[in-house]
Amino acid sequence: MDTVTAHAKIWTADSAPAAKRNVWTALTRGLRGRCPRCGEGKLFRAFLKVDDHCSVCKQDFTPHRADDLPAYLVIVIVGHFMVPLALTIETHFSPPVPLQLSIYLPGTLIASLLLLQPVKGAVVGFQWALRMHGFDEQNPDQ
Repeated sequence: MDTVTAHAKIWTADSAPAAKRNVWTALTRGLRGRCPRCGEGKLFRAFLKVDDHCSVCKQDFTPHRADDLPAYLVIVIVGHFMVPLALTIETHFSPPVPLQLSIYLPGTLIASLLLLQPVKGAVVGFQWALRMHGFDEQNPDQ
């Protein structure tokens, strides 16, 4: 009969589970363009350039991988507002096409530009809260 030997597991600070991060807090801080960790430092150094680190808490932002997701989300959000607006105006008023284009194109452009930075900030905050793409201090190689 085989005997099983139990090895004592040694608990250290590195083997302890990481503290939970609040997803909603990180999302709202990202929407405001603030650091998802402390809420004080700026997240962006330019319009869509995420800063390398937080100026207050020194959180490293280089692992973020927002890529094209913010643009896709902005397209979905703006589309859900502009398409019903266009259909409603066309159905009830039937204005000439040049007038419609002079309303919808600038409206779509302005709404997209206004939403792009907050949505990108929310995506970076979401990645930080879920410890994605290197935001996990205990597993920096991933």
